[in-house]
Amino acid sequence: MKDMTTSGPMVEFRKDLFADERDDNLNEVGKPTRRQDIVGHVTGRSPFFDDHRFDGLLHMRCARSPHHHARIRRIDTSAAERMPGVVRVLTGRDVPVNLNTLLSLLDFGLDDEPILSDKKVAYMGEPVAAVIAATEAEARAAAAAIRVDWEVLPHVLDVEEAIKPGAPAVLDIYPDNKFVYHGKYDHQKLRYGDVETALRQADHVIEGRYQMSPIEQAPIETCGAIAAPEQNDRYVCYTSTQALFFSLGTAAKVLSMPSSRLHFIGGTVGGGFGGKVDSIHEPLAILGAMMTGRPVKYAWDRAEEMQVGAPRGAERWYVTDGVMNDGRIVARKFTGYFDAGAYTRLSSYAIIKGVGHLPGPYTIPNVSANVYCVYTNRTPATAMRGFGITGVDFAIEAHMDKVAEAVGMNPVELRILNAYRDGDMKAHRRLAKNCALIECAQVVAEKAGINLSPALKAASSLKDGGGARAELPRHTVTDEDGRVQGFAATSYARKGGADSAPLAPPTPRAPAAPPPARPSAQQPQTSSYTPPQPPSQPATPDRPERPAPKPSRSGAMRFSSLSGFRRR
Repeated sequence: MKDMTTSGPMVEFRKDLFADERDDNLNEVGKPTRRQDIVGHVTGRSPFFDDHRFDGLLHMRCARSPHHHARIRRIDTSAAERMPGVVRVLTGRDVPVNLNTLLSLLDFGLDDEPILSDKKVAYMGEPVAAVIAATEAEARAAAAAIRVDWEVLPHVLDVEEAIKPGAPAVLDIYPDNKFVYHGKYDHQKLRYGDVETALRQADHVIEGRYQMSPIEQAPIETCGAIAAPEQNDRYVCYTSTQALFFSLGTAAKVLSMPSSRLHFIGGTVGGGFGGKVDSIHEPLAILGAMMTGRPVKYAWDRAEEMQVGAPRGAERWYVTDGVMNDGRIVARKFTGYFDAGAYTRLSSYAIIKGVGHLPGPYTIPNVSANVYCVYTNRTPATAMRGFGITGVDFAIEAHMDKVAEAVGMNPVELRILNAYRDGDMKAHRRLAKNCALIECAQVVAEKAGINLSPALKAASSLKDGGGARAELPRHTVTDEDGRVQGFAATSYARKGGADSAPLAPPTPRAPAAPPPARPSAQQPQTSSYTPPQPPSQPATPDRPERPAPKPSRSGAMRFSSLSGFRRR
């Protein structure tokens, strides 16, 4: 495909290099191709969950915490129950299994988040009761009438403050405020080669600190669901979820019922971007239908979407590179903190993705990473557009520009020099293939008027890779930093059942090092920072026991489109 603009040189993209890897039929760019769903969108006929209307539809609104962190002494719903239009008020005791984490459906993660909190809240806006009423206005008024006796607790909103000694424990099951990986470590590790030795031998040691704040997806359609009783003791649920089977599995688990009794119907999603992957509206809507025998709608308003809708998690990255005078990066060290907010949701998995992506698209012979999933008293985080990769990519590429400046190279040249070639060994021990960064950088350089050296112009992702670059390091330095006790190796990978052993109590809070100082321009380039790892301490009997595993679910998955209620 050629550049047809007249402002620059004609560029022939090097498709011939990759002709055996993809079909040459992607020729839609620049054409007025019509989306398949556009007619429905512009005529208002696309079906969204909120377009389904039922006779006798009830509305649900939640009473929420005004505090970042507080213990619940008492919830008084008596005034709300007497208000006009109120049919039912739900609290945590009405939820059959009032503890969940989405990744437990994949056998990864301890259940940590209540559907309706009845003991403690860990973020501002956490729901503690749900009012079901004839109209939305009546449900709102009754939710405002619910009174809660709070014991306000200290809270923490910064990832590095959260892991310091004496910081408030957000979750009892993770008292150090760090997710436990593989039943062994309070962080996710990557070790490849000997980073510290390579840093000592490098001509330059370049450090950087990079921060990404939480980002709200802000879909035009807010999260929500409508549930109604069907025939044969089943329930239908129309939902805006992006992950229909995640939502189905979560509802079956929380409601302690076989999924064969649930009929989930998705449809057009009015924007999601990842923010509707771990929706928990469906269980509450279905529970309302179960309790009342009538259809129930539970949907957030815009304020709730912005306040309690799970955002992309905040990330903080410290990157240290060892670089030679010619621009070759010989060592790269990461220390990362991913802000999960108050509960795990998808954050622990995002870190697995991110660490698997390190050190970016560059061949570096020595790599190490310590990446922490940290709990704070902020809104729980979730997915958004490449979550787990986007934040660390920002850090990597910003750092590459910093390295280029330090060694006096053009940033495009630095990237071509260090880019993966086909056959190179990656730090997570997989051979690189289908690489194309070099070709992309060459096109960028040409379009930007950057004069590359003849060697870099002749570089290719298809040559000079493999060989010695495909070999694993002769020695990889390993360590036991961040080792924890009290977590069985399979403690977060057990579905449960009668033969499941009880879980050991978790580790006590361990001392942690203060955060590293941000490198300044006055610091010499040869300095490097090695974040010390907190030592582990033995478990103590005064720590609370984690909840026992729940019994496995059973029941066939069968779906029906029959509804016991007539839609208008």
